[in-house]
Amino acid sequence: MGLMLISSIFAGFVGALFGIGGGVIIVPTLTAFLGLGIKDAIATSIVGVVATSIAGASRYLKQGITNVKLALFLETSATLGAMSGAMLEMVSPSSILFMILAALLLFMALNQVKTFREEERRIRSGGFKGKGDRISNGLRLSGSYHDAADRVRVEYTPTRSKLGILMSYFAGLFSGLLGIGGGVLKVPIMNQFMDVPMKVSVGTSKFMIGITASTAALVYFSFGLVKPELASPVVLGVVMGATLGAMVMNRIKAGYLKLAFASLLVYFSYLMATKGLSLMVGA
Repeated sequence: MGLMLISSIFAGFVGALFGIGGGVIIVPTLTAFLGLGIKDAIATSIVGVVATSIAGASRYLKQGITNVKLALFLETSATLGAMSGAMLEMVSPSSILFMILAALLLFMALNQVKTFREEERRIRSGGFKGKGDRISNGLRLSGSYHDAADRVRVEYTPTRSKLGILMSYFAGLFSGLLGIGGGVLKVPIMNQFMDVPMKVSVGTSKFMIGITASTAALVYFSFGLVKPELASPVVLGVVMGATLGAMVMNRIKAGYLKLAFASLLVYFSYLMATKGLSLMVGA
């Protein structure tokens, strides 16, 4: 249980920094290091995702980083995706789940490396304040926040709202399917496709994943897959880590956040691909 608690603290800390649920750390740890089956690991992880969202999101709301209107707009489709993914997980082969997670993590890592310099340039030049689109303007989804690292007020207006809500469905689908909270997709959806600053994407994602993960967690509870003896240390750890992570995130430059996130994702992508291939060949 000691390793589970330590890894959960780390998962909560990283989750708060990057707007993810922490499942990309919890699931690999429970499977690769503790020998837990992936479906039990996913069910345990999704409970931890709910906990880390509550702990991290509250602090980001106080800092004015979270865009609540944008979160609720995108969450309408993400919740539907989470329900679909949770049901699909019940009948999916474990080896396929590992490989899907590995491919997803690697894809997101490459995108983070590709855009890390562009993020800071746009923050300094005010490049996030565009005209938006009919939906974002009509719903008044624009906002602003104080970037503590660069010491500037950053204003932004989301774009490509239709694409964003469509892709949020698939983020929710992966959340329910893999127990990862969907943040690894929600953050880049907002940041790279909707022109929302990285830190706002992180804060808004933390707010969203609690709703998405709660939907999937209800399905796991109904099937009796959540084990209290596993979930308790995970919840305790992620709450501690998320509280600390939310305190320091806005003081780190966005480019550094992206590079650190990419490195972490590559490592766990390797772990999951190795596990998936091992199951496929019957090793």
